[in-house]
Amino acid sequence: MTIIWTDFHGRVHKTLRQRQLLPKQASVLIAVSGGQDSLCLLRLLSDLQAKWDWRLGVAHCDHRWSGDVGMADHVQKVVEAYRLPFFRMTASTPVVATEASARSWRYQMLTDCCQENEYNYLVTGHTGSDRAETLLYNLIRGSGTDGLQALTWQRPLTENIALVRPLLNFTRAETQQVCTQLNLPVWEDIANQNLAYARNRIRQQILPQIKAHFNPQVEIALAQTAEVLQAETNYLHTLATDLFLKASTQTPEHSLSRLPLQTAPLALKRRVMRLFWQQSFQASPRFEQIEELTALIHAPNKSRTSSFPGNVYAEVKENLIVWNNSDQ
Repeated sequence: MTIIWTDFHGRVHKTLRQRQLLPKQASVLIAVSGGQDSLCLLRLLSDLQAKWDWRLGVAHCDHRWSGDVGMADHVQKVVEAYRLPFFRMTASTPVVATEASARSWRYQMLTDCCQENEYNYLVTGHTGSDRAETLLYNLIRGSGTDGLQALTWQRPLTENIALVRPLLNFTRAETQQVCTQLNLPVWEDIANQNLAYARNRIRQQILPQIKAHFNPQVEIALAQTAEVLQAETNYLHTLATDLFLKASTQTPEHSLSRLPLQTAPLALKRRVMRLFWQQSFQASPRFEQIEELTALIHAPNKSRTSSFPGNVYAEVKENLIVWNNSDQ
């Protein structure tokens, strides 16, 4: 395949070097759905392979949805031109058509594929547009800053496998430009038009309205906000974890000393209380629950929260905050 070097190639090459996302001679599995973003990623990384000496492979997840008939065959035919190993994961029964369940199934299949074929990096074609949509979606749902900085450049999937997103400084319009310029055979996924999916509604209706009436560059602005939040969230998490460990006591188990917390900034107090919550509960806490816990740091002795899941509550015992069960 003839390599046509473009400014987009140069941008990805520079991003990989500056952010140290994919080292030389890495084993890299590219997740390809057949849409414009993943085909853009496939082409750019394939063209850059010689410069980085990667071992590349391509994986496609077939959900066996009725609207996807022919998609997996199309992707397999496209990949043949690249002469790369191709892995096709097909669901034994159609995956339940919800965003969360489909995403969970895909990542499990892709992680298994990496493990079985000794790939240390899984790369996906998520763009800055996806990042903007995710930030807006999580903001509407009431996520804290941890949710607003979602879709990071990289994160661990397992101890030996990292998920990498090299196109986060691309917009969807730019990946379309790459596909047009390089004549890539994009599969038009009809599921992307289904407004029953919240992200599609954000993409098709909400963001166009914001672009038209408030900020034509809203996708870039939101993606940059997510980038800033990522760095700040990581820093706060480090500080909060250190403070949580300092305040944690052995007797009684899973209790906190209030003394190290009382002079801490409110942002750290809330984060410590979130960590305290996560010791006991699987579900994420609501804002009101974190506020109840945080109020105990300065509350009088024997003050307590309302009941949390399983009739568990937190109570002040002298300089400690401890968990109790109202059933006992």
